[in-house]
Amino acid sequence: MLLAFSRDLRVVLLRLASRLQTLRYYAASRQACPQALARESMQVFAPLASRLGIWQIKWEIEDLAFRFQQPDEYRRIARLLDEKRVEREQVVEAARARLVTVLAEVGVRAEVQGRPKHLYSIWKKMRGKHLDFERVLDVRALRVIVDDVPACYATLGRVHELWRSLPEEFDDYIARPKANGYQSLHTVVLDEQDRPIEIQIRTTAMHEHAESGIAAHWAYKEAGARGYAGVSAGGDFEEQVAQARKAVLRQLLAWERELVEPGGDGAVGAGQGLFDDRIYVFTPQAAIIELPSGATAIDFAYTLHTDLGHRCRGARVDGAMVTLNTPLQSGQTVEIVAVKEGGPSLDWLNGELGYLRSSRAKTKVRAWFNALTQQHTIARGREAVEKLLQREGRTAIKLDELASQLGFRNAEALFEVVGKDEYSLRNIETLLRPPEPLPDPDEALAQRLRRGPSSDATPKGGVLVVGVESLLTTLARCCRPAPPDAIGGYVTRGKGVAIHRTGCSNFRQMAGRSPERVISVAWGRPRGDAPAVYPVDVAVEAADRQGLLRDISELFAKEKMNVVGVHTQSLKGTAWMTFTVEISDSARLQAVLGSVCQVSGVRSARRR
Repeated sequence: MLLAFSRDLRVVLLRLASRLQTLRYYAASRQACPQALARESMQVFAPLASRLGIWQIKWEIEDLAFRFQQPDEYRRIARLLDEKRVEREQVVEAARARLVTVLAEVGVRAEVQGRPKHLYSIWKKMRGKHLDFERVLDVRALRVIVDDVPACYATLGRVHELWRSLPEEFDDYIARPKANGYQSLHTVVLDEQDRPIEIQIRTTAMHEHAESGIAAHWAYKEAGARGYAGVSAGGDFEEQVAQARKAVLRQLLAWERELVEPGGDGAVGAGQGLFDDRIYVFTPQAAIIELPSGATAIDFAYTLHTDLGHRCRGARVDGAMVTLNTPLQSGQTVEIVAVKEGGPSLDWLNGELGYLRSSRAKTKVRAWFNALTQQHTIARGREAVEKLLQREGRTAIKLDELASQLGFRNAEALFEVVGKDEYSLRNIETLLRPPEPLPDPDEALAQRLRRGPSSDATPKGGVLVVGVESLLTTLARCCRPAPPDAIGGYVTRGKGVAIHRTGCSNFRQMAGRSPERVISVAWGRPRGDAPAVYPVDVAVEAADRQGLLRDISELFAKEKMNVVGVHTQSLKGTAWMTFTVEISDSARLQAVLGSVCQVSGVRSARRR
């Protein structure tokens, strides 16, 4: 019920009314009321109504529950009341008529009425104070309702002039209201035959609050400017309701503590609290927030809003600044001090520092740091991919299309695996570099025959003849040229002439920056009888399976191609392999790649 109260007080009022209606049903139908229901009504619902100040419901729930729990005692008290009913009514009526006359003489407008007798209250006083029925003071009782507070005290003076009072039984709840807001003057006087009469004096508004408690606030609110029971809803009414809600919650929590204190009523059993693992605090607007016991201001902020929790930098509790790891207590008002932008601290996740108690807040802090790490990873991957595209001269390519071709749902997914070093950039290079068209083998042979024998010397006109043992040239590793590829030379600083394929993106970029360093080169004949071999890279994409690398390596060995290096990577069931093989003539490579494509699971094979 407290959880319901924290959202809307009217829900609790409905629960009280529903329980009262259930008890009335059992009383009217004369059916046996379950003892558990009667006990719960007496131990929980009646005290709840008392804490809310709804005495009308409290008395009736207590009397009905008393009737079902102790039917013999209930009938005994009822019989005692009935036996003296005529005499008691005569005494009360005589006192009422006399008091009405006296008040009218002094000009006090008042309504004087007999007060109902509550059997459970009488029985409780008889047992608690060891009194006989005749000595219970509130068996004969009057209630006086006047217009204002001065009239209350004027009436009290006239009452004490009429009858002799018992000073020890006087209570001024107007000057010192009860915690739930109850206000009234209580006094006990003795009539001419020394019979005690209890008299309560209050204003109309006090009476409405005494009967309906916090529920009266809703009646005033609905009445608006017209007012209700002489009290109108003024401009500060919302603040009054907020303060009333705070006061009531504090009463409920105090009640819970009383129930579990040693020597208390023990209504719910010793050591068993109603809300042991929860606390209830207020926002500055009087909204009630439920938190786990030991929660801090940061837990409170995350309960209100995730963004507020991220930006939380301080807190005021009941108007005083506190540290963020200060445990909150029920009934406190908490105000969060936040910056405009910012995020949580890693210290908040350190359990020894005590910043967070609720799993909800811890989850949100972890999610923030996970998202931050992912952002950094994606940024690192994006930077690596963009640098590769610049180097390959493919900056105009759409990143989402590139990711889709590589098997990713979007570009960010590609950037993430690249940023985590789970995906090689060489796979992107393989996709960006289409296979070079190989010349017809017969045409290449005819060209070599037409050239005839040539020396290994450098041709005239500055054209270098590339030979296997040439010390003036090096084969570029980026494109790995091999005869009869169309080639070009680039004069490097201190490393001779680097030989590139003419379609190499690196060569094109260097030629664009320094065209004066580009020279014409041609393939020459190797010295000696042994054929020259050249390393080339072959990229293979295949469905990953056991034995795939072995099958492709065996095929290269069968084709008399020496494998000098291999790089493999597998992701989401797809394997990317780069084989570095030695060949003497790239024209023969095309046939070998066709054989590689026939290997089970291979999707494509091409020269890089």
